[in-house]
Amino acid sequence: MDHGGTPLAYELADETRRRIALEESVLPLPPATRVLTISNQKGGVGKTTTAVNLAAALARSGAKVLVIDLDPQGNASTALGVDHRSEQKSVYEVLVADLPLAEVIRPSTEHEQLDCVPATIHLAGAEIELVSLVAREQRLRRALDTHLATMERAYDYVFIDCPPSLGLLTINAFVAAREVLIPIQCEYYALEGLSQLLSNIELIEKHLNPELRLSTILLTMYDSRTNLAQQVAQEVRDHFPVQTLQTIIPRSVRVSEAPSYGQSVISYDFASTGSLSYREAAAEIARRGAATPEESN
Repeated sequence: MDHGGTPLAYELADETRRRIALEESVLPLPPATRVLTISNQKGGVGKTTTAVNLAAALARSGAKVLVIDLDPQGNASTALGVDHRSEQKSVYEVLVADLPLAEVIRPSTEHEQLDCVPATIHLAGAEIELVSLVAREQRLRRALDTHLATMERAYDYVFIDCPPSLGLLTINAFVAAREVLIPIQCEYYALEGLSQLLSNIELIEKHLNPELRLSTILLTMYDSRTNLAQQVAQEVRDHFPVQTLQTIIPRSVRVSEAPSYGQSVISYDFASTGSLSYREAAAEIARRGAATPEESN
């Protein structure tokens, strides 16, 4: 079909087609709660942005979603419109003082189906305080499992937003999760340190959490104008053909602006390319929900 023959016309036509396909589809809910840790020790790859926008997209599609903010900066809490000043009860008290998760879960202003466990600045010292505690790697897992078991309708998805490090907070996230989602930016050094992250996931799977698996890789910050972005994307797909989502998140001003308004890009600018891409990624993750561990290896 001829849409005017210009690149912009073809792009608009493609976006329209994708929007119609999304609006006509009904996303399946998982048979049991899916707990995904979003991790990459490299900073600035879009971990928090991915956690917030996937959660918002899935909540809008009818899923009940919880975001656990494990980053002391509290950026996920900010983006979800949840107060995380130092005097607030947060995930810190859950990890260090055994406070029940139910006492720190807050509703997000983003959507009625979306809740958040906020992070406060106290979390910055948790790495040191956890060292001397019994079962220090299991504390988030026990709190989360206990809470899910008492819910009348359990969450469909739990996303854990990790700090850009491989310390005890991230280990707690890996032990609590069943799946790992790694955002990878389509830029130079993208795969740097990835082998270290994968070996750590294998170690945790072997010694602490046999259910853990790398289920999803999401390519972020993609700039179609550069050969480098295309090369990185192809290299990731060559190495991880099953785990890498077909959806790619483009570089987007709207995605960058949204957190400053305490919103996801889904609610900040629903019609934007960034919003559309994250909704497509969420739909792809939802449809992959029935995949077995063997299929993802």
